[in-house]
Amino acid sequence: MESMARHWYFRNRPAGSIDDDTLEYVTEAMDPVPEGGFLVRTLLLSLDATNRVWLSDWDIYMDPVHIGDRMRGFVLGEVVASDHKDFPEGSLVTGLSTWSTYIATQGDEFQPFICPPGVDLAEAFGALAVAGPTAIHGLLTIGEPKAGETVLVSAAAGAVGQLVGQLAKLQGCHVVGIAGGAEKCQRLTERFAYDAAVDYKQGDMVSQLGIAAPEGVDVLFENVGGDVLDAGLTVMNDFGRVVICGLISGYNAKEPSPGPYMFRNVIMRRLRIEGFVILDHVDRYAEYQQRIGKWMQDGQLNFDVHVVEGLDQGVEALKLLYSGGNNGKLMVKVGERDRD
Repeated sequence: MESMARHWYFRNRPAGSIDDDTLEYVTEAMDPVPEGGFLVRTLLLSLDATNRVWLSDWDIYMDPVHIGDRMRGFVLGEVVASDHKDFPEGSLVTGLSTWSTYIATQGDEFQPFICPPGVDLAEAFGALAVAGPTAIHGLLTIGEPKAGETVLVSAAAGAVGQLVGQLAKLQGCHVVGIAGGAEKCQRLTERFAYDAAVDYKQGDMVSQLGIAAPEGVDVLFENVGGDVLDAGLTVMNDFGRVVICGLISGYNAKEPSPGPYMFRNVIMRRLRIEGFVILDHVDRYAEYQQRIGKWMQDGQLNFDVHVVEGLDQGVEALKLLYSGGNNGKLMVKVGERDRD
């Protein structure tokens, strides 16, 4: 057993993008395992757009990460020492914890994790921990798509977007995705069941959407904000539903983002807009994870992951999210499992 652990600490609040002074990588003595607790070796760390929000001074949906704290993230780990009857040594756990190689815990932030048979562990963690529940709740519970309707998804090649498109297709919808670059757009139609893809890098998204969604859009699943959100609002049908999952285009902005300029369509098209945070719905995680896991086992859902090796690369990996440099669900491989 190692005696030292490595952690990322939050040191300086960024004014815009995360830089080399925002977080610090520290090696220190292993925290003692609390009585009745257990020790987790981190295997995988999920990198998510909301990581930047947690480092802000905004009034957000939960306590932010405070300067001096260890950086926060969703992790998958293996219990390597345990004094907890519900988390035996060798078991897999997942939860919202810290960017660390080892985590000593009482266990309140962790839940057991069961990888569906025949599914790659990284793909299972990426789909089941956050992205899958987010996609199901946002699209099916809030968006309520009906067969024959058109669903538009922004950041469609990302962790949530790739699942939303496939779920919408399973509901019998015409599905259009917005992504950046020809390669990502090709993946949307060839791998993730999208009927059409719009490349925001080519400009004039409204004209592109007019071709991809000639009958307008009934459900908009929004992950980006800014010009992308404006384009989506422009092509909405009467009584459409707009699901606000994320607004990543503004997370690194130094000034408040303007718009949306087409907000008048909320009235003109009589739209319903609802934002959500999946952490408010943890009581439904087991249900959502079971559904996603079954679809993955049955080969009905594809899910791509982009894995960066080494916790020391955590900050550089996170930057990929905001530049669009990742291909699939972004995560860091931190450690190896003792037991398979």
